[in-house]
Amino acid sequence: MSPFTGSAARTPDWKHLRVEQVDGVATVTLARPEKLNALTFGAYADLRDLLAELSRERAVRALVLAGEGRGFCSGGDVDEIIGATLAMDTAELLDFNRMTGQVVRAVRECPFPVIAAVHGVAAGAGAVLALAADFRVADPTARFAFLFTRVGLSGGDMGAAYLLPRIVGLGHATRLLMLGEPVRAPEAERIGLISEMTDEGKAEEAAQALARRLAEGPALAYAQTKALLTAELDMPLAASVEMDASTQALLMNGDDYAEFHAAFTEKRPPTWQGR
Repeated sequence: MSPFTGSAARTPDWKHLRVEQVDGVATVTLARPEKLNALTFGAYADLRDLLAELSRERAVRALVLAGEGRGFCSGGDVDEIIGATLAMDTAELLDFNRMTGQVVRAVRECPFPVIAAVHGVAAGAGAVLALAADFRVADPTARFAFLFTRVGLSGGDMGAAYLLPRIVGLGHATRLLMLGEPVRAPEAERIGLISEMTDEGKAEEAAQALARRLAEGPALAYAQTKALLTAELDMPLAASVEMDASTQALLMNGDDYAEFHAAFTEKRPPTWQGR
């Protein structure tokens, strides 16, 4: 994401999200607990636009995505989205589905690690948002459900058919996307869907600790690692190693690489600058 901006100022308030930023860590909370944080058209658009703004500013070094109340996110709001889409024509439906995909792309393409703090339900679009994150930190109450076929739609929504097989393998992904059955925390951890399991009620605390650790580290190295993980998913080996070589050559010319050597020589912790 380019850091260059046009005339538009930064958005001061987000109507559909709660956003906090402290010491390089942004916390984005889905805050409709009475609806299990069900997503609306506005929430999708806010997520898309917020991630673009934070990516341009380069002040955020890690982001935690959390849900308020009893669960992470129950997916698209049945009344506000599913009901509304029944009245849309094909062009409008395409615009909506492209927007939801743009949110997933924004999570994958932003230049900082994204950590989903999952407790309770992560269903439908909520499950895909967690899937798109770089880390999924969850407590034992977490349960993931890719419910799209349960409402008569393809299980491959919002990039799920691309991302899920690459995380849990084709066999597990086929079962989860085809049948739409919930997978609870112990199985999710076993098949690799959960990055870190916490004690009950401790998912966001652990996610914040991981975010602070990442925010204090070599931000440019993390950004390039994330970019390579995404870009190389479909590359042949020759193209991948060439991209790795080019990236390492650039980073070896950076301040953080020199800082590591100086810190190692002086027997002190490095002070990372993110450049």
